[in-house]
Amino acid sequence: MADNRFDIIIIGGGPGGYNAAERAAHGGLKTALFEERALGGVCLNEGCIPTKTLLYSAKILDYANHGEKYGVTVEGAKLDHAKVVDRKDRVVKTLVSGVAAKMKNAGVTVINGTAKIKEKTPVGFIVECGGEMYEAANLLICTGSEAVIPPIPGLREAYEAGFAVTNREILDIRTLPKKVVVIGGGVIGLEMASYFNSVGCEVSVIEMLDKIAGPTEKEISSILEKNYAKKGVKFILGAKVTSVNKSGYVEYEKDGKTERIECNLALISTGRRARTKDIGLEEVGVQLNRGAVVTDETCRTSVPGIWAAGDVNGKIMLAHTAYREGEVAITNILGGHDRVDYRAIPSVIYTNPEVGTVGETVESAKKAGIDAEEVTLSLRYSGRYIAENEGGDGIVKIVYGREHHEILGVHMIGSYASEIIYGAAAMVAKEQRVSDVQKIVFPHPTVCEVIREAMFTIDRKSVV
Repeated sequence: MADNRFDIIIIGGGPGGYNAAERAAHGGLKTALFEERALGGVCLNEGCIPTKTLLYSAKILDYANHGEKYGVTVEGAKLDHAKVVDRKDRVVKTLVSGVAAKMKNAGVTVINGTAKIKEKTPVGFIVECGGEMYEAANLLICTGSEAVIPPIPGLREAYEAGFAVTNREILDIRTLPKKVVVIGGGVIGLEMASYFNSVGCEVSVIEMLDKIAGPTEKEISSILEKNYAKKGVKFILGAKVTSVNKSGYVEYEKDGKTERIECNLALISTGRRARTKDIGLEEVGVQLNRGAVVTDETCRTSVPGIWAAGDVNGKIMLAHTAYREGEVAITNILGGHDRVDYRAIPSVIYTNPEVGTVGETVESAKKAGIDAEEVTLSLRYSGRYIAENEGGDGIVKIVYGREHHEILGVHMIGSYASEIIYGAAAMVAKEQRVSDVQKIVFPHPTVCEVIREAMFTIDRKSVV
């Protein structure tokens, strides 16, 4: 047991886990990291990175097929999906190896296998893996999330037959389906709809809500929907999937009528849930809420010495949230003081055009009792946007406090949104005022200049 004693044991090697492991080891803690599948977790192996690899290939194809708008004609452009998948696998392998090297260089002990908390001791916790027992004073739970397969008649059977797939399986198919039905119009569903639409598949998206993209600001989601409707994606909103048949169709109910869509593949994109089953959390008294670990802004759980970061807490299921939560947990374990500012976590949808959003909408601000206003500006105020986006309809929306003109939220759709939104996140986090942002020198010509222009538009609406 002596060799199996650590200062901290981290269960889960995704973004929250491996980043925290590195921070802990550099902070002088003897650190063990348990991962049952592959380092990098869902994000690196089944989510963020693989999907962006596919989407980039699709974007190149879009440029080739529609280059005539920019004076460029490409004859016979085509995409080899199998080669795209091969490249995706190479990218993932390279990055997984990079994470492994990072752990080795930091002195982290990496153990491959399924870990389970066995008991709480007077000095810490006992964790079992592969018949071996490990002990640590602190535990950090980073077990992530998994796709939800809702109890729709026939869906489980369709999944087992390979007709219905989750985000994990769809990344490995090597033959493009002719017709794809996406069940759920959230981020994952939209990104996959974007890819399959670009590569020539017939795509339908069925969503229970009356809008796509979940909590995304309404006007932004509407623009995104219109862009993809023009490209041929069929959106069926306000509809409930009632059955899935593995022989090749999906049924749904809308406005009291039952309709059927034939397809070759159904993508289950109905959300994700925290992975807390069979970890041993209940045995040591960790509080759960709807299956997710309850944590405070310091990432502490209800049990002293046990911390949680990433999707497992069910707060904001994004890789960069996990990074930050893991850092906060380790800082506090090391005796420092840190907290997660959940107000300023950006979110991106990597469609074409991209969506970037952070902070409050006017609607969410008002629900929180905040007196807020907004200003909306076309991205066509940017010379670079016009030069690179023929006929583009992107916008930026700034949400600000009515009294003090502090920046509460920024929401945009258009090129480079994913690269711009971090700056907006900093504005929200630092509670910058409109007058503060007006003094920032933005590089020219860039799309982000529109944010600066929007600040002066606020001035023209009312006096700061």
